[in-house]
Amino acid sequence: MSDAPNSTDTADITYGSYLRLDTLLSCQQPATDAHDEMLFVVIHQVYELWFKQILHEVALLQRHLETGNSAGALHTARRVAKILKTVVGQLDILETMTPRQFASFRDALGTSSGFQSAQFRELEAVLGRREFGGYDLDLDDRLKAAAHRPSVFDSLLRHLAALGYPVPARVLDRDPSVAWRADPEVQAGLEVVYRDETGHAAQVCEALVDIDEGLQEWRYRHMKMVERTIGAKLGTGGSSGAAYLRSTLFDPVFPDLWEVRSKA
Repeated sequence: MSDAPNSTDTADITYGSYLRLDTLLSCQQPATDAHDEMLFVVIHQVYELWFKQILHEVALLQRHLETGNSAGALHTARRVAKILKTVVGQLDILETMTPRQFASFRDALGTSSGFQSAQFRELEAVLGRREFGGYDLDLDDRLKAAAHRPSVFDSLLRHLAALGYPVPARVLDRDPSVAWRADPEVQAGLEVVYRDETGHAAQVCEALVDIDEGLQEWRYRHMKMVERTIGAKLGTGGSSGAAYLRSTLFDPVFPDLWEVRSKA
């Protein structure tokens, strides 16, 4: 008996039905007749799709790290870094919108704001953020769960310890709901990892640096895009706009992986 799937099971599947295009393409419903609002909607919906994919990939990255799959972790981390490059690149398109064009539909956004992106908050939590500007974690079960489980860096430390690198036991047993602070002992262990720059462990660390750099690049480009579109005005939803975004710059999610460079 053949194990091949019955061809009739997939005979009715088309490009459109497989991708649910009827549903997907009905999600773009601008609130005004302004031509440029469609671009604004599409770009932000695509951001959310990429955030969904990054969360999907980062979950796999942590599984690879926790199970000792260095090659899998490296491949997945590099994919996440590439996605972040794509996300940053999309700002080039959004920056074709002039301040006047944005103003033509801005009032229709009401209190909505990119700061309300639940998926981006969750991504920050997965990468290690534990404070969300007074946001009540009890209002978001997914975010609360992400903020109370081991971060990507926690998984990296467990991975390195399993490979035999010197990682303090106290950090392996720490409360993952507490924000990580750069640790000199951890950095000393990372120095050992980097002695073999071509080894899988060092390459995984470098791939996480690529992710961190990609996120910082996103923050900078996002800030400049907001600045060139609305200047010093308050953002929608009452945020401080570019001023807040500027305050988040140069704040790495994996500080030890940057500090260790000063010790090389």
